[in-house]
Parts: sequence; C-alpha cells; structure tokens
Amino acid sequence: MWPYVQINNLNQLQGPVSEVERHLLFIGSAASNTGQLLSVNAQSDFDQLLGQGDSELKTNLLAARDNAGQNWSAAAFVLPTDMDWIEAARAAQQTQSFEGMVVLGQIVNGDLITAAQALNQELIAKWGRWQFILLGVPGINKDPDEGESWSEYEARLATLQDGIKADAIALVPMLWPTLLGVYAGRLCNRAVSIADSPCRVKTGALVGVGSKPLDKEGTELPLATLQTLEANRYSVPMWYPDYDGFYWADGRQLDAEGGDYQVIENLRVAYKVARRMRIRAIARIGDRSFNSSPGSTAAAITYFGKDLREMARATTINGQLFPGDIASPKEGDITIAWTAKNLVSVFVVVRTVDCPKGITVNIMLDLSLNEEG
Repeated sequence: MWPYVQINNLNQLQGPVSEVERHLLFIGSAASNTGQLLSVNAQSDFDQLLGQGDSELKTNLLAARDNAGQNWSAAAFVLPTDMDWIEAARAAQQTQSFEGMVVLGQIVNGDLITAAQALNQELIAKWGRWQFILLGVPGINKDPDEGESWSEYEARLATLQDGIKADAIALVPMLWPTLLGVYAGRLCNRAVSIADSPCRVKTGALVGVGSKPLDKEGTELPLATLQTLEANRYSVPMWYPDYDGFYWADGRQLDAEGGDYQVIENLRVAYKVARRMRIRAIARIGDRSFNSSPGSTAAAITYFGKDLREMARATTINGQLFPGDIASPKEGDITIAWTAKNLVSVFVVVRTVDCPKGITVNIMLDLSLNEEG
C-alpha cells in the first residue's frame, strides 16, 4: 500500500440553532407598501413604512413594540384588499420564519378559525414550522341604536367558538383597538422566557391600554364579562380591584377540555422542542453510528437530550432563582425504540415548571398570652 495521510474535519453539529421564538408575523392593512413583507424592529419608522395616518396594522405594531421592550423584531405583511390573509401568510414563509402570526382585520367565524388551524398543520407538514396564530375578534358594537349590551356581546362570542378544537389558535376580543398588539408584544418580552404565562404581574402592567370600553348603554366593561369570555376560551385582559394597572388573564388556546395545550405557554414550549428535535433528527439520517447497540443508544439519548438540558438551564441571581423554559429532564425522559432495521422512534418527555395562577393566603390569629418579659 502506498503510504498517505488524510485529514478529515468532521462536523459534529454542536453549534447553536437560529432562534425564531418571539419573532411574529403581523398581517393587516395599511396605507403604504401594500403587498409587501416588511421587516421591523423597535427603531423602525412606522410612518414611513405604513403611512402617516392610523391603520389597524400600524397601531397594533406600535402596541407590540411598546409591550415587548428591548430587542423586539417582527415582520409585517401589508395585505391588499383583494388578497386572502392565508395567501399572505404562505408568501411570507418564503422569506422569513416565525414563532407565530397575528392576524388583523378579518371577519372571524367558525370557517376562518378552522382554516387557520388547517394553515398551522400545513406549515408543519410542508415546512416543518410550528407556528401559533392569534386572531383578533371585533370588539363590541356600542352604537346606541344598533349596538350590543355586554351580555349580548358575551352570548355572541360564546357561540362563535363553540364546538371548535384548534389548539394552535387564540382568539383575542378587540375590546381596545390595539389589544392584539398588546398581547403579542407581551408574549415577545425578553425579560421572561417563552414558558412564562402572560398573566404574570411581576414584569409590569399592560402598556397603552386606556379607559374601559363602553357598551350601547354606556356601561363600562365589567370584570365579570372578561371572566365569562375567558371561560369561553378567549384570551383577555383583566385588572385587580384596588391594584393599579391592566394585566392579562390566562393565555387561552382553543384546545378541548382536558387538552395539554389550553394555554399558550404549554404550546410554545412544545413547539420549541419540536423545532430543535427536528434539526437533531435530520442530522442523524443515514448515520450508522446511530444504531441499536447499547453504546449507540446511550449516546443517542445524550444527543437528543441536549436541547432539553439547555432549555432547563436555570440562573440564580442574588438568591433569586430564574427557572429555564422547562424542568430538568430525568432518566427515562428520552427513549429510543427501533421499530425496524432502518426505522427508529425517539420518545421525548417535556416537563413544565409549576406556576401559580391562583394564590390563597390563610391567616390565623394567635390570641394566647405573651409570656415574654
């Protein structure tokens, strides 16, 4: 044999994966750049991009920016009057990837909700992209002659979503004209993780929510109406009596009773794991080092668990623990099963971190004699 030396640089695929979390697509109408997909961030000049006057797209983007805080970015598709929003969503996929979509200005009914869920499944099947969709439901008609009372509004919205299961879809009643942007921005705030509920109070009140809306009789929006809407699977704001500011209730999704994805933080965590696992699985196609031997199986469990370990990484600052996206994986959370000589299934268990959404404080008096002194 003729002597030789060959050096191969082997790519072990240990680098980071591009993050799409907190990057949303907004679809709506505006005066300028019709039919265009615009990249925007906190420094963007929205008057120059979307026109001088107000539009639903522009005002909701501004609300999202103000509630998201630092390092916010998004994309905006300026929808022509003769273009379906689903076609706009498909066109935007050619240029960018997103964690979710914010759809404005549509007449929301059962057909539109089911079409949105079908789009979610299409994007998973076609692109391997997991994206939630936020739909803005028109607010109350407060016209004194043809408008609605709060009870009539509650009844109409209860009927709208009844019987529909669409766990990737969230309905936000536009009780304030910028409420969908407010919610979207709150989901994108980098002060917390994607696993944090939008009901959190610690990061502050909603920004840009003005006085309470009125119904046709001039009655202010009551808290009981928001509770009724939330019980009917709408994602709504709320407030606490004698506590300043507006906050958010639960981030409700249109999952069925008993489903795992009734709240958006569970969906976001599962979607993030799905994105990471897809990249890891692609990298192991045709790799004979991944086989059914005990040593290879142990290595594969470590390999597929890397993203879970990173997502579970917590930070402690001055004694305060800031948890990761998920709880630390345990032994057995990743299982490898060979179903045929060339087919393997990987089972992954993702554990969420506990979060208080209801706190009960019990107070007791001690009326015994104080014997000190």
